[in-house]
Amino acid sequence: MDKIEFSKRVLEAEQSLYHVSKVLLFHESDCEDVVQEAILKAYLKRDSLREVKFFKTWLTRILINECYQFLRTKKQEVSYDDYMSQEPAEEKHYTELYDAIRKLDEKHKLPIVLYYIEGYSVEEIAGTLKIPSGTVKSRLSKGRRMLKDLLESEEIL
Repeated sequence: MDKIEFSKRVLEAEQSLYHVSKVLLFHESDCEDVVQEAILKAYLKRDSLREVKFFKTWLTRILINECYQFLRTKKQEVSYDDYMSQEPAEEKHYTELYDAIRKLDEKHKLPIVLYYIEGYSVEEIAGTLKIPSGTVKSRLSKGRRMLKDLLESEEIL
């Protein structure tokens, strides 16, 4: 893949990458940093991509790995509770649905975002997360039930 095609495909996937990173990370600036790191890593390894049609899935997998790496590094520097209790410098108001998605555990949150927000197919999610398609389907189903319960419980409050 040449530099021009890589740049074009990154620009097409950029918003999606940011959404996926926002699911895993708390601060906007952390998301921006991790997305940039993932793009750089993908650029350096662009020759390892076997089929160009899987570019977005490949890049998303790199991003998810970078998010996990960031969290491992950050955890060593600051306790997770301290980190999560900090208010983000760039306060944004998100919808109740977005807030509910953020409350899901990681194994349900990623498939929900990839499928319903980013439009990935079950097979693409399975490839990206390296899990069977049946597991993706069950996590989507359970994630929907959990979201419904979260949203209903917030209405009562």
